[in-house]
Amino acid sequence: MLSLKSRQVSRVLLIVTLLAGLFGFVTSDRVARAQTDVSGSLNVLGFSLPDEIATTRVDAFKAAYPNVQLNITEGSLDEQQFLTSVASGTPPDLVYMDRDLLSTYAVRGAIMPLTECIQNQGIDMSQYREAAVQQVTVNGVVYGIPEFFNIILLIVNEKALQDAGLTLDDVDTSDWNKIADLNNALTKNENGTVTRIGFDPKLPEFLPLWAMANGASLLSDDGKTAQLNDPKVVEALDFAVKLHDAAGGRQSFIAFRDTWDFFGANNQFVADQLGAFPMEQWYVNVLADTTPDAPVAFKPFTDRNGQTISYSTGNAWAIPKGSANPDAACAMMKTMTAPETWEAAAQARADLRTQDGKTNTGVYTANTVADEAIFGDIVKPSGSEKFDNAVEVIRSVQDAAFSIPANPAGAEFRQAWQDAVNRVLNGEQTAQDALDQAQSEAQAALDAAWSQQTQ
Repeated sequence: MLSLKSRQVSRVLLIVTLLAGLFGFVTSDRVARAQTDVSGSLNVLGFSLPDEIATTRVDAFKAAYPNVQLNITEGSLDEQQFLTSVASGTPPDLVYMDRDLLSTYAVRGAIMPLTECIQNQGIDMSQYREAAVQQVTVNGVVYGIPEFFNIILLIVNEKALQDAGLTLDDVDTSDWNKIADLNNALTKNENGTVTRIGFDPKLPEFLPLWAMANGASLLSDDGKTAQLNDPKVVEALDFAVKLHDAAGGRQSFIAFRDTWDFFGANNQFVADQLGAFPMEQWYVNVLADTTPDAPVAFKPFTDRNGQTISYSTGNAWAIPKGSANPDAACAMMKTMTAPETWEAAAQARADLRTQDGKTNTGVYTANTVADEAIFGDIVKPSGSEKFDNAVEVIRSVQDAAFSIPANPAGAEFRQAWQDAVNRVLNGEQTAQDALDQAQSEAQAALDAAWSQQTQ
């Protein structure tokens, strides 16, 4: 076991090593000047320091740029606060935001193109995952630097399967009839009250996954045409919504789900309250940390043709229009997402997991170079078959991930389809009627936003 002092020394050495790597490749005089001239105050909005992954990388930036006074206002990005600050000419210098929404800010002129930043800092955009880069690129111009890369996999309650006389092979998302049968078999009701949800489709947030599984995208590849009422999207929504019926309908379903100890020691798998659901990969780390003995297994989500798919989300760094210190902002974006910085953070997590006797399931980034190093050198077989398998599943689906195409009405577009799903879930409209309405709303928002961008 590593002592606290040993871990602190190790952390310092890691940061020194990563800095050597970070700057060792510099050959351009322009890049060198950009790195050495950075100073002043740097105000960051929308980022928090909840764990060693964040703090190790922030420490790396501070070590690399000692002449920068870093000020982080912790917490999620407040859209109205951010836009107001930009409009008033007093924006933060750097902002951390959802990649789904970044293009909206780009077309409104609230964030800056990063062409000069990328050139001056020598940022290699090819190291970032294509699906993530597409989300931060509008009309061929990059407006953000991707950070984490969240993907979806299936998490299954093996005890629930055994109770129903089923095996992991019976969990097959390529066959929707089998999903419906599985949902019915795993759902438990006692005296008219649901005590276990069979299959949670995770609506409204995972509609893009169900639509893509049925061969449809919510938005055209160029980000200009909404496709929300495509018959395949309607079919996907109708099917996924009906998965709530076995638990007594959406109201009973949600009331029961709200009782789960989602992040705790008595979570829905330990308490046998859930059969299976699609979920982001970060939840694997939660389970390994809090309930390593939970009866869980992991599988890829597949489309109706049996092909592995996953829906990718995540955040990105961007520089607001009017930033008082864009040079420092650019330097921080590069440092926070550089392979060496990610490796140091991943090693810090591995050290903590080792000390605590817990399984390390890794850190999943939008940087392919970083991930290769993390899972080649740092994350090793743990001896826990199920969590080692989880890592393999996550790694296997990363390249199969898709994302919502960048568009200048990101916030409005997402609101339109999520509102449509909620109307269906609440029994207010059919899937067809809700998505017809959403189509009209989303297309109007897209047309207005694209028109604004071309002016």
